[in-house]
Amino acid sequence: MALDLAYRLRSALTENLNLKLLSLASALVLYALVHGSQDAQRSLLLSVVALTPREPATRELVTAIPAQIRVTVRGPRSTLDDLHVDDLGSVFVDLRSGDEQQIAFEPSMIPVPPGVKVEHIDPPAVDLVWEDRVVLDVPVEVGIVGAAASGFVVRGAPAAVPAFVHARGPKSQVMVLQHAHADAFDVTGLPAGKYTRQLAIDAPPARVSYDVPSVSASVEVLRELVDRPFARVPVAVVGRATAKAQPSEVDVRLSCPPEVVRALRSDQVVAHAQVTSSADHGSDALPVLVSIDQCTVHVTPPTVIVRW
Repeated sequence: MALDLAYRLRSALTENLNLKLLSLASALVLYALVHGSQDAQRSLLLSVVALTPREPATRELVTAIPAQIRVTVRGPRSTLDDLHVDDLGSVFVDLRSGDEQQIAFEPSMIPVPPGVKVEHIDPPAVDLVWEDRVVLDVPVEVGIVGAAASGFVVRGAPAAVPAFVHARGPKSQVMVLQHAHADAFDVTGLPAGKYTRQLAIDAPPARVSYDVPSVSASVEVLRELVDRPFARVPVAVVGRATAKAQPSEVDVRLSCPPEVVRALRSDQVVAHAQVTSSADHGSDALPVLVSIDQCTVHVTPPTVIVRW
């Protein structure tokens, strides 16, 4: 019984085998044709290339153009399965006239193959804003970082060459610029001397450009000086024993290195006026002289009237 059942099953499978295989192949081809001809939908991201006004342009686009748009297409599934972004290319928009108010992305801009239809584009349009392009001289600002060697200080702010850069871009962005900031000048450990370095300028705001990428900055490092006042210092007259000075006392201010100021005594600060006239009697306005090594001397008043 079991052998008879197995025989009948094998006969059913092998009888007219070629005809059965032909029928199976026909069914598969028919399924592929029907399935491939069915409509399907697919979304693709296409790059956007904007052609903007060439230099020297007087108008500046301040609206951000999307780098990509999403395109939804419909067509036969078999066609869409073989469709790639490279087949469609980029979407070009011509803005070289500088007066367009809107970009409208139309289906006609998308080169789809026959049988495929563009159903939706996102975004469908972009409103444009233009501004006058201006040029403004902006001062360069250079900061200082670090500290000079012990006992030394930096004199003033670093000097930049060029002192100004030409900022070019939309009027609303250029006109609010106050400085073009350069890298800070590092003075760490520097002794006395003049130093020059090339410093990069920070990137300008979006849509603004500078005419130079860097500046040459210079600083001067000097010995640190401390002021110390000496009030009512007597003025000695040299060259005439009987001569007298008017006023007879002056105020002296010394600018010296800290270690010199700390060691200085009041009796070391001596002011005098030198008489060089050979006349027996007379008067003259003479400078008050004070000499202290390593110090800059400021005398008030700087001259006295000497009578003899």
